[in-house]
Parts: sequence; C-alpha cells; structure tokens
Amino acid sequence: MKPIVPTLRTTHRRLPDRGSHERDVIEAILDEGLVCHVGFAHEGQPYVIPMSYARMGDRLVLHGAPGSRLLQELGAGAPVCVTVTLLDGLVLARSAMHHSVNYRSVVLLGRASAVQDEAEKRAALRAIVEHVVPGRSAEARPPSEAELGATLVLAVPIEEASAKVRAGPPKDDEEDHALPCWAGVLPLSLSTGTPVPDPRLRPGTPVPLTVAGYRRGR
Repeated sequence: MKPIVPTLRTTHRRLPDRGSHERDVIEAILDEGLVCHVGFAHEGQPYVIPMSYARMGDRLVLHGAPGSRLLQELGAGAPVCVTVTLLDGLVLARSAMHHSVNYRSVVLLGRASAVQDEAEKRAALRAIVEHVVPGRSAEARPPSEAELGATLVLAVPIEEASAKVRAGPPKDDEEDHALPCWAGVLPLSLSTGTPVPDPRLRPGTPVPLTVAGYRRGR
C-alpha cells in the first residue's frame, strides 16, 4: 500500500510530537474503533453524523439508505471528513488547567465514491459486519437482492489522513508537584456485559462464541 504523505491539511501544528502519518498507526486505530463521525456540509450547514464503518485495505467503507442526505451528498462527490477516537484514560492533574485524556484518534479527509459492483458491495457489507463482530457474517443471513438494492455503499480512500495519540501521566507545572492533590490516570476501556437474548429467540439456541467471547480493544 502507498505510504500516507502529510499534506497542508493534515500537518500537525498543535503538539506535533503526538502526531503520526504512519499507515500502520492509522489503520490500527481504525480497526479498533466501532463508530466514526462523518462530517460534511449541506447547503452551507455543517453536519456530523455517527456511523458504523469498516476498513477494507486502503479504503474506509460506509453504508446506508440511498435517500440519506449524508450519502446523497457524499455520493455526489462532496468533501468529507471522517474521524475515529479511542479513549484510553482520564488524565487527572494537580491543576484544573492540565486535566486531559489519553486517546488515539484519526482524521481522514477525501471524497467518497459509490461502490457499484454487486460482489464488491456484498464484500463491503460483510466487512462492516465483521468489523463489529468478527465471525458474525458466517452466522447471519446475508443481504437479499432487495436489501442490497436498497443500500448505498460508499468508499473513502485512506490517503489524506493523520493520527494523534496522547499517553502517559499528567503534565503539571513543576511548582504544582508539591500540592496535596492526587494526580494520575484513570484508565478507560470498552467492556461487554451479559448477552441479552431476543425475546423471540428459538428455545435452545445457544449463545455463539462470537458473542460469548467478544472482546474489544487492547
């Protein structure tokens, strides 16, 4: 795959030491995230919409109803900004002004294109399901022809992108280290609860390992 080359729009100006344009760093964050936020403008009004997604090689794929204002705009070639953020901890400093969060994030800029080929479209929808729950596409019914026709799939090339990462303890001013205030990091992680069966589940249907053993994150 092509290396990701910094552009004027993706060059880190604030705290550049936290930034990265390494493809493996960017892809690892995209692969771990579950929700992206898609920003676009419609008739001069900015909108930011949360969506599920998947990475397919060097493309990010999205899906939805063809009547969606978001997908209509992006399918017509409107510029798009996609972000994914992972929260790893609350950084509690001695000073209120130095409180922060440990995080990993990606900003992706570009233009989307519609996926027209039926096989490619099915592969993209399968990838989105697999991104959310690995192994699930082998258990669930695939999209019917009608469902496939009623779904628009868009692909955004992962070309103009950047990552930013904060890790570690708080960065207090030297004179604040003597203050009698606890400081440190409160780790955050995504965890799963006990699976809740559908009330109409057939009696005796076991919980599959893809659900019972589901884990996300590091």
